[in-house]
Amino acid sequence: MMPPELQTRSLRSFISSSVSAPTFSAFHGGFSPERNPNPSTSSSSARSFKNPRFSPSSFIHNPRIAIALVPCAAFLLDLGGTPVVATLTLGLMIAYILDSLNFKSASFFGVWFSLIAAQIAFFFSSSLFVSFNSFPLALLAAFLCAETNFLIGVWASLQFRWIQIENPSIVLALERLLFACVPIAASSLFTWASVFAVGMSNAAYYLMVFNCVFYWLFSIPRVSSFKSKQEVGYHGGEVPDETLIHGPLESCIHSLNLLFFPLVFHIACHYTVLFSSAASVCDLLLLFFIPFLFQLYASTRGALWWVTKNAHQLQSIRVVNGAVALVVVVMCLEIRVVFHSFRRYIQVPPPLDYLLVTITMLGGASASGAYAAGMINDALSSVAFTTLSVLVSAAGAIVVGFPMLCFCVIRLTAPFLECLWFIVTSKFFIIFLQFLPLPLISGFYFARFFTKKSLPSYFAFVLLGSLMVVWFVLHNFWDLNIWLAGMSLKSFCKLIIANVILAMAVPGLSLLPPKLRFLTEGGLISHALLLCYLENRFFSYSSIYYFGLDDDVMYPSYMVIMTTSAGLALVRRMFVDHRIGPKTVWILTCLYSSKLAMLLITSKSVVWVSAVLLLAVSPPLLLYKEKSKTGLKMKTWQGYAHAAVVALSTWFCRETIFEALQWWNGRPPSDSLLLGFCIVLAGMACIPIVALHFSHVQLAKRCLVLVVATGLLFIFMQPPISLSWAFHSHLIRAAHQSADDISIYGFVASKPTWPSWLLIAAILLTLAAVTSIIPIKYMVELRTFYAIGLGIALGIYISAEYFLQTIILHALIVATMVCTSVFVVFTHLPSASSTRLLPWVFALLVALFPVTYLLEGQVRVKNILGDGGFGGVGEEDNKLITLLAVEGARTSLLGLYAAIFMLIALEVKFELASMMREKALDRGITHNQSGRSSTAAFPPKLRLMQQRKASTVPTFAVKRLAAEGAWMPAVGNVATVMCFAICLILNVNLTGGSNRAIFFLAPILLLLNQDSDFVAGFGDRQRYFPVTMVISAYLVLTAVYRIWEEVWHGNAGWGLEIGGADWFFAVKNAALLILTFPSHILFNQFVWSYTKQTDSMQLLTMPLNLPSVIITDVLKVRILGLLGMIYSFAQYLISRQLHITGLKYI
Repeated sequence: MMPPELQTRSLRSFISSSVSAPTFSAFHGGFSPERNPNPSTSSSSARSFKNPRFSPSSFIHNPRIAIALVPCAAFLLDLGGTPVVATLTLGLMIAYILDSLNFKSASFFGVWFSLIAAQIAFFFSSSLFVSFNSFPLALLAAFLCAETNFLIGVWASLQFRWIQIENPSIVLALERLLFACVPIAASSLFTWASVFAVGMSNAAYYLMVFNCVFYWLFSIPRVSSFKSKQEVGYHGGEVPDETLIHGPLESCIHSLNLLFFPLVFHIACHYTVLFSSAASVCDLLLLFFIPFLFQLYASTRGALWWVTKNAHQLQSIRVVNGAVALVVVVMCLEIRVVFHSFRRYIQVPPPLDYLLVTITMLGGASASGAYAAGMINDALSSVAFTTLSVLVSAAGAIVVGFPMLCFCVIRLTAPFLECLWFIVTSKFFIIFLQFLPLPLISGFYFARFFTKKSLPSYFAFVLLGSLMVVWFVLHNFWDLNIWLAGMSLKSFCKLIIANVILAMAVPGLSLLPPKLRFLTEGGLISHALLLCYLENRFFSYSSIYYFGLDDDVMYPSYMVIMTTSAGLALVRRMFVDHRIGPKTVWILTCLYSSKLAMLLITSKSVVWVSAVLLLAVSPPLLLYKEKSKTGLKMKTWQGYAHAAVVALSTWFCRETIFEALQWWNGRPPSDSLLLGFCIVLAGMACIPIVALHFSHVQLAKRCLVLVVATGLLFIFMQPPISLSWAFHSHLIRAAHQSADDISIYGFVASKPTWPSWLLIAAILLTLAAVTSIIPIKYMVELRTFYAIGLGIALGIYISAEYFLQTIILHALIVATMVCTSVFVVFTHLPSASSTRLLPWVFALLVALFPVTYLLEGQVRVKNILGDGGFGGVGEEDNKLITLLAVEGARTSLLGLYAAIFMLIALEVKFELASMMREKALDRGITHNQSGRSSTAAFPPKLRLMQQRKASTVPTFAVKRLAAEGAWMPAVGNVATVMCFAICLILNVNLTGGSNRAIFFLAPILLLLNQDSDFVAGFGDRQRYFPVTMVISAYLVLTAVYRIWEEVWHGNAGWGLEIGGADWFFAVKNAALLILTFPSHILFNQFVWSYTKQTDSMQLLTMPLNLPSVIITDVLKVRILGLLGMIYSFAQYLISRQLHITGLKYI
């Protein structure tokens, strides 16, 4: 049958007639199939289902698809390596930018082109054809990877809303295609990854498990996300087949894949030993009948809807086929598992052992299957179920050797003795129990619990079952003197017994009334703690397995993942059924999730450290989840308390962080690095608190930014710091006192790192000022001290870090940085007198540049001459070292001043743009207030033109700037020109005059402004003219210099004889250079004036560049030719676009 939301009335009536499933209606929170999980159904749902139509909406199956495709994508990225990751990252960034600019179609195609490019890179970078010995297998693997990549693209396509609106039929087809193909591809890739991790021996079983998982996720009938529908309750409406995603064909293919694919895969891998033993034959039967049993169980959720919709026929199919499959599976498991791995625990000689084991396993499986199928629904079936349970318990007890005779002294009460068929004469006496097998009574109470819904019967079963567990453990393991996972076997047995008893008691405790819910919560938390402790011991103390034999791992990684997943699923289910409260959910989620840290970090205390950290971080996400939705958020003191707990838990994690950093770096981390990671971890852990509960408090956000920035600065700068005794532990002290580093790396002279404190202080001060933590915006005195302090800190840092040997220049560098800091701060936040003083500050800064540059070399040379000159053996070496030092220091100074002038130019440009925006806004508001009625009478097109004219800002005039600082454009232009000139000098010194550098340096001239002194005619329309003009002029000048250099210095003589080779070289390349001039001249004129010229001009000048590209001997001439062709083509396109745009407004 289908899920409740998909089943028909007749099907639901058949299910509700069964009394097998316990309802426990007397207990609070009990679940009943008749309950309606969504009572808010309306009569409109019937109308929508009678006529299902396409309805654009979000894709509701994203979590289901993500479970399958996200791990597949990670596996493919791991196979492809860096080229695939880089290609995909770049493509998705472009697609994201296009989407943010509202280019929806371009973003859609950007995603697909990114996936195609990543797939091409995958084919070239992966080693599929090398890893597989067979070419067909490699080809099949490549096809599987390409198919998965295509499915990821289909999934991404369903996220675009405009596709749903414009192409509804395509969206429905993509959804159906996704659900049809994802189970097969995902199970194959998951099996491939598992084989990579654990080997090939049991690959068919891995495939079988993944097939079952994805069959459950995708083959159970699901309603389409894009059909008009309403939520259907348990008692209303039928879902027609048209609203389902799958059709009969897809369901049939999924069933065939579930039943036969693992079997065929096993046959293909082990065809040489298929019938070599009974275990091999059992493998074949298990790989078919286990999925068959799973499909029969899935049919209770509608998996076989395509076979028949008659509920009684489906029930017959389940019973008959399930009985046959159950017998086969049980017999195969006996041979393959029980007698193969647990033979030593079977205390009965053959052939009774086979008979009793078969009775135990087949009887238990039959009873469970009958109860799950709803066949225990009357008195006769209940008696049969009870008898079978007692028989199974007796057979199991005989198999494990449970004693049949026992003596005991007990204190009993009269009612209980009557129940045991004894005559009571006294409360204290000795009973000779002729035949009292506890398993029989335990099985009876277990069956009575399911048939009579008796909760005391379950606790009686728990008591008797606990006694049997204790006997089994004591009988088989207690006397063994073995140390396992760092502890004795007796201690391990005690923990196992406690854990099993808790696991048996929790289901009964969960059925108690709500007042006793704390017992369930305590049992679950205790069980989770014991499980975390046991798994941590087994997984982290791997060096003690089997007396130091590390090859045999007792507790593999997948067991950690399985127990974590099962625990989280149990927690979620019990919370949905109101068996546990939100605080217990919070604690259990943190405990189960902390176990996953064992898979990533090898520290022995990582589980408890991770649990403490999760308990500190997760309250805003889990504990206050419901409160944050309704508006009852954390109070201020609660936020401070949680932040303090996060900091304390981070301190508790310091050893784990230290071990992780030591493993990553290969050596113990420094104290500053450890402190930086702790600060960053604490800051990141406080993000949920601020984001969910204090999002309206700006101070909290700013402090969080400062905390994270401080941690990052400690990580990258690593200033010298010595942590106190409170932060150190014995592990950290022992690691730092080790002599391994000295023996391996020797004594390394460390560079002084104290200046890094100055840079950290400068950056933190800047962040504090930007985030208004320091109120420099409102206090001029504080702003002055801030600017001077920032400049002094940066100046001392630069002097001590890069100019340590030229002490006399430190004052000049500090003065330069102070002037820069004061200029930038007071330009951005002006005061009453700053407009008069800032031009002088900039003039002082410009004057310091040549003085510092010239003084640096002179001081260094005088110092060396004062030490003894160049006399002696190493005269030439000293001279060379001095020249190199002077050149390097001067280059560093040039870079420093280039950065300073760039910063000033950017700040001036920003301030001028802000002034223009404010003036335009004020003018627009005034215009709207005065002429609102007249504007409304214009037609839409004329109104748009009027708005464009109103928002257009005219060029700056001297009178307008006089009141607000007429010096700003001139200062910005001087700073821009000086920055560009210094960058050209650096290009010559560092790269020898690279051709590519001009294309990166020329955009600096975009920072030029219109002023009344230098470029009075320069406006907003001409902002690109300096860039294109400088590129053309630079390439022309360097090309001429290259030709002159080749001719003049090519030979020892004159080299320009008429008819000679050099003369021909000069004339040819000069003529080709001149041929490139028309295109550059026309384009630069066009960029200045944007005046449309005839198309024939561009068509005539473009071919003139072809000879320069083809036959020149100078690279710069060839670049000019290519650039001329690009200029001509770009001029044609821009002119055409301007012409078309103008025609739209006519």
